Amino acid sequence: MDIVGKIVSGDFSGIIIRQKTGIDVELGELLVTKEKNGYFILQVFDISYGSQIPERIRSLAAGLKLEEESNLSFLDNELSNFILIILKPILFVNPNRYHLPKKLPKFFSEVERIKEEDLRFLDRPKKPLYFGKIRSGSRVLEIEVFLKGEEVLTHHVLISASTGKGKSNLVKVLTYNLLNENYAGLLVIDPHDEYYGRTKKGLKDHPNAINKVVYYSTNPPPGASTLVLDLKTIKPWHLTGIVSLTEAQIECIYLFYNRDKDNWIENIILAEKDDKVSVVTLDVLKRKFNNIFGISSENGVISFRNNLFSNSSGISTIKNVVDCLENGKTVILDTSKLGGEVELLIGGIFAEGIFSRYRDLSFKGHLQNKPCISIIIEEAPRVLGKDVLDKGTNIFGTIAREGRKFKVGLVAITQLPSLIPKEILANMNTKIIMGTEMSNERSALIESSPQDISEESRNIASLDIGEALLTSTFSKLAVPLKIPLFEDIFTKNKSFVKDKTTIRGVDLE
Repeated sequence: MDIVGKIVSGDFSGIIIRQKTGIDVELGELLVTKEKNGYFILQVFDISYGSQIPERIRSLAAGLKLEEESNLSFLDNELSNFILIILKPILFVNPNRYHLPKKLPKFFSEVERIKEEDLRFLDRPKKPLYFGKIRSGSRVLEIEVFLKGEEVLTHHVLISASTGKGKSNLVKVLTYNLLNENYAGLLVIDPHDEYYGRTKKGLKDHPNAINKVVYYSTNPPPGASTLVLDLKTIKPWHLTGIVSLTEAQIECIYLFYNRDKDNWIENIILAEKDDKVSVVTLDVLKRKFNNIFGISSENGVISFRNNLFSNSSGISTIKNVVDCLENGKTVILDTSKLGGEVELLIGGIFAEGIFSRYRDLSFKGHLQNKPCISIIIEEAPRVLGKDVLDKGTNIFGTIAREGRKFKVGLVAITQLPSLIPKEILANMNTKIIMGTEMSNERSALIESSPQDISEESRNIASLDIGEALLTSTFSKLAVPLKIPLFEDIFTKNKSFVKDKTTIRGVDLE
């Protein structure tokens, strides 16, 4: 047995053990203490010094040893000076079931390091979503972590971390693994063109990519699709909460839309004046539409500055994308060449198409056998931030509040969760928390977590690259994770969950 220490005191909020001499224990490490009818799994959340020698004597002795050649051997006595480890009981396991602890371990019980066999009770769900491996401190256990994918994705996921902690790598691992499954379609709004793998390894290199991955770009490589939208597919509500508009501008937009639902944008661009709209409002809208859609007119002739929007092609782009998602495919939108406002508008147009399709299917009773759809958005506060939603709810805010009823969810990625309203954060029922140094960001995550992780603040701040804490409504405990490097999928010539009969995973519900 790998004995770490013995329980000496504490209560339900923190069990204190005396550490065995010569043993090293880390923050976040998982330990176990065993009883006749089962065993407790505990986690380290604090470490401190302990001594039987009064502090004033220790201070005096330390001074003597620093300033003089003194042989104070009693200070080095391992029985007198020791380390105390504070643990939180997180799970009790017996032969029949496992559950949150409702009692304390026995006094003076021996505590040892967790082993893979201590987690053999965990199983893999039918529609798995892979996250990584269980981590105990810095030690990685050969136990892969899965949750019920359909429920996790439809109830929204938040991925939060400081810059450089591995958010993009995590998204690649999640999306790559989902290409092995058929229960979910993914819309990836990619502002950095990093997921498809145009110039390096990416989702295009998955064995199922030819049937499962669809790539749209304004400059597509061979075999990909051109990202172009016909202006007729743009509706006024696509602009709400994305483009900054005054009340007068909104009234003007709906006035022209109600007159001609197909050509309202072109009509605004061509209009010299209108009896119901001021010239100033028209001129401002023309400038905005020129910036967003790249559209302008000269001598009554419409022209386009770029090939993203058109009045002669792209009429079926939204339908084609939604069809692919409804068939369980992963659609990647390369928005790297677009401005921030245009990128969000494009994402919102497709998100609204998805939400409308699935809402209609739900009302008709045809949604049950459809795959769920998840929309991955980077820098989520741009569409879910407090200041944005105060100006009017956009489609992303609507999905965050209502999407789970229609099997549509969000994977929101951010460095600054505190900018997202508490109501939206609470609706993100699964959170993958990576290294976060800023205390106010940690507080926002801890306060909205499905589990009580109030003691984890110090641990979250110390998480290294690729380390994370998984907290979810669909898990009985907050799980320390190690996320593998995406490149290792190829360098080690192995595919996650490819052989479902040989991989033992974790269903933590």
